[in-house]
Amino acid sequence: MATLWKQRYAQRTQRMHSSAIRELLKLTEQPDVISFAGGLPAAETFPIAEFQEACEMVLAEHGAQALQYGPTEGYRPLREMIARHTARYGMQVRLDNILITSGSQQALDLVGKVFINPGDHVLVEQPTYLGALQAWNSYQAEYLSVPLDADGLCTDQLAAALRAGPKFLYVLPNFHNPAGVTLARQRREQVVALAAHYGVPILEDDPYGQLRYEGEHLPSLVSLDARHQGEAHTPYDGNVIYLSTFSKTLAPGLRLGWIVAPAEVIQRLVQAKQGCDLHTSMLIQMVAYEVARGGFLDQHVRGLRALYRERRDAMLAALRQHFPPGITWTEPQGGLFLWVTLPERLNAADILSAALAANVAFVPGAAFFAQGGGHNTMRLNFSCMAPERIAIGVQRLGRVIAQCLAQG
Repeated sequence: MATLWKQRYAQRTQRMHSSAIRELLKLTEQPDVISFAGGLPAAETFPIAEFQEACEMVLAEHGAQALQYGPTEGYRPLREMIARHTARYGMQVRLDNILITSGSQQALDLVGKVFINPGDHVLVEQPTYLGALQAWNSYQAEYLSVPLDADGLCTDQLAAALRAGPKFLYVLPNFHNPAGVTLARQRREQVVALAAHYGVPILEDDPYGQLRYEGEHLPSLVSLDARHQGEAHTPYDGNVIYLSTFSKTLAPGLRLGWIVAPAEVIQRLVQAKQGCDLHTSMLIQMVAYEVARGGFLDQHVRGLRALYRERRDAMLAALRQHFPPGITWTEPQGGLFLWVTLPERLNAADILSAALAANVAFVPGAAFFAQGGGHNTMRLNFSCMAPERIAIGVQRLGRVIAQCLAQG
């Protein structure tokens, strides 16, 4: 019978593979394993009491609406709140510029469904977010890539890639996953200008933008594009699609994200979403709105910044103390990750096997490279454990790397 099923899978499934991160997380559920592998927010920060109160209120006062079908575009008060938040950063959008999604991962999938034909090229950073590659592989995308450095996307190499005519450019400008770097202000201007010049749309993925621990806030690409188009004070109709999520600021279990885009694009994405899940849970949207409104979200994010800054600093201090010479890492201004580069002769996948034996885990970097490479890199997450556990885990990992260096 198994052969019967194999003969019927669609051709696109040949490009579908399990997430290296999700599979690795299964191996790190034991309490004695210190895992830097996931991108998990700190569970102790989840506002459980506020959600419990909001659930009771929504069901008591709006139960029929919360449990009924809803509009595909999303719960209107939640979209209005997102529009107000967007306006704080210098760009005016209307409700028809906003679509609520079941997590930003669904947003990536909808973009792939609407824009990618088999064989289309997508321009990505090198490295880039693994979940985006996983979403678009099923639509049989091909990839072009431009490398990153400490200031983000290397814009001196961008024009040549744009001339190749990719369907769109995918960028994570703030506290990059996996690299931890932030796209510098001047480069943001260059990205927007170059993409407009070559007629290539931009997909801006910004799940971590509010989690800045030092330095000044930088304008989003979508806001820079609005100014470039002369539309800073009119409904947005530009060259950028913007994605974000409540997963890192409220809780990932909500599976609640959103897209900001020109109204014409939103209409197409709505049609794609209708064929997927009709609409995002009305109950979840209404509860999240009640929790986030009234200034609570801003206050909550301030607490997250303080906690995650402490954990980032603990990891950086431990790396300086316990990692052997010849290894470098990024020093993120925010977000949840930093990126480690090992000597060229080491392979992070081999090191992972030894690390797991020492009860410490990370994600080898090769999975984040759309066109191969990155064998000597790794991603480390610092958000989901206390500083003392971070120090112990980095010490274990440093010892494993030192042993691998010694063995050649």
